[in-house]
This record gives sequence, structure tokens and C-alpha cells, in this order.
Amino acid sequence: MDLNANTRLKDILDAYPWLPDALVKIDGRFKIINNPIGKMLIRTATVGDACKKAGYSADAALEELRKLIAAHDAQQ
Repeated sequence: MDLNANTRLKDILDAYPWLPDALVKIDGRFKIINNPIGKMLIRTATVGDACKKAGYSADAALEELRKLIAAHDAQQ
């Protein structure tokens, strides 16, 4: 999957269903992913949207996502 600022969060989480649990372990603020409001927002939000809202750099967030995915894939 090509991850960029326009990638929909739903597509990422569909491709990597283990990712929400990994994100919550890194930062408790990601718990929103697992609640009904978060699930509703994820349907249409992109990585860029989420980063803008949270005040994160999209490039930094994408790099962290790539690292998590690579580490998970290496364990498989």
C-alpha cells in the first residue's frame, strides 16, 4: 500500500487490522480509533486530515506508520 497524506485512514486500517492496537500502545490518545465516534470519523478522513487536526506533521506520522508496518511484517 502506498501511504501518503491523501491515504484514507479506513483503507490503512482495513489493510492492517492490527494497527489500532499498536497505535494505542504507543500513545493512549489513539484510543479514539476504537470508539464509535472514531470509527465514524475514520471512514472519510485521510492521514493528512488527521495530522492537521492533531497538529502532527504528516511526514512524521507517515514515517512512523511505515516503521510500524515494517516491524510487524518482519515478525511474520
